[in-house]
Amino acid sequence: MALNYIWIAFFLIGFLVALGQLIFAGNTQIFNELVNAAFSNARTGFEISLGLTGALTLWMGLMKVGERGGVVSILAKLTAPLFRRLFPGLPSGHPAYGSIMLNIAANMLGLDNAATPVGLKAMSEMQEVNPKKDTASDAQIMFLVLNTSGLTIIPVSIMVYRFQLGAANPSDIFIPILISTFISTIAGLIAVAVVQKINLFDRVVLAYLGGITAIIAGIIIYFSTLSKDQITEVSTLAANFTLVLIIISFIVLAMLKRVNVYEAFIEGAKEGFSIAVKIIPFLVAILVAIGIFRASGAMDFIISGFAAFFGWLGVDTEFTKALPVAFMKPLSGSGARGLMVDAMTTYGADSFVGRLACTMQGATDTTFYILAVYFGSVGIKNTRHAVGCSLIADFSGIVAAIFVAYLFFG
Repeated sequence: MALNYIWIAFFLIGFLVALGQLIFAGNTQIFNELVNAAFSNARTGFEISLGLTGALTLWMGLMKVGERGGVVSILAKLTAPLFRRLFPGLPSGHPAYGSIMLNIAANMLGLDNAATPVGLKAMSEMQEVNPKKDTASDAQIMFLVLNTSGLTIIPVSIMVYRFQLGAANPSDIFIPILISTFISTIAGLIAVAVVQKINLFDRVVLAYLGGITAIIAGIIIYFSTLSKDQITEVSTLAANFTLVLIIISFIVLAMLKRVNVYEAFIEGAKEGFSIAVKIIPFLVAILVAIGIFRASGAMDFIISGFAAFFGWLGVDTEFTKALPVAFMKPLSGSGARGLMVDAMTTYGADSFVGRLACTMQGATDTTFYILAVYFGSVGIKNTRHAVGCSLIADFSGIVAAIFVAYLFFG
């Protein structure tokens, strides 16, 4: 529903701004520009979707191999001690623990098709022990905030879009996104823990979070000592090596479990092809709306307003050109993806703005969509502190994305 209103708003605001330019500025070509933008963006959306087919087919095939090889189960076992302490309201040994861990692990690997059904199952299982059926429990809120923070190890779809739009190194945003989404997750976790009075100083929790934080901090410190050219070279090598290592691990684990790797790959590849075809109308729809919004001058008004404010503060304003992605991400994944593509096509996939837009896209997840789907599936109406904690995670991830982008690409 939110995307419906957003889509309509793009058209109406674009029309009104264009009408204002015609009346007050005498711009007689403005509506011609709107029509050209609509058809141009429709073609762009189709071409991008078509180009995604091969890459999504390949990656979904590899993900199916990893899933059959037990990668999700391994991650679930590794995180079990931590999650037992983050969900103290759940009885010991409750089946929801397994679903929670599988959902988080699947999200980290970019297995959206596997993550959502398992996530809904986890929410349903937690609802069984929820004393107030129309009010979110502490465990359900913690689970939802961890989802909305968007912790992802492999931002596959973003790298695919970058490849399709001609990026020289599509994976160069791999480490910046990893850092940003980690900060988003930690911020959301701390926010929920403060409200729910969860002890984050427990030895097991500190061991997990401290170890991961130390790794991320080490990455930041190391890259801060390098020149811009060295950062690009090293981060690209590290990202590509990590991705290849993960793929090889998927295949080896599947072989050890005597999985028919070829058949698993084909099964997943079919899903990838289907997904690529299905997104064509959605991507075309949002890109046409964004094209009209941008061609009318409305986007420029918003960006120039923020640029003027930050310029008055004496801050570099280049990052403001990517802010539409940040504003849209909590509301609509499709809308934010369209704005990310628009930023790359307008400024270039390898431009600072294009890379920052990609980093913002990967820093968090679609908060209000996840709230609606997960809570709606079990009939929860009172979300308590879920929205506030989720938005804290979103804000932290976006701010982190800006700082990390300047470190890596500025």
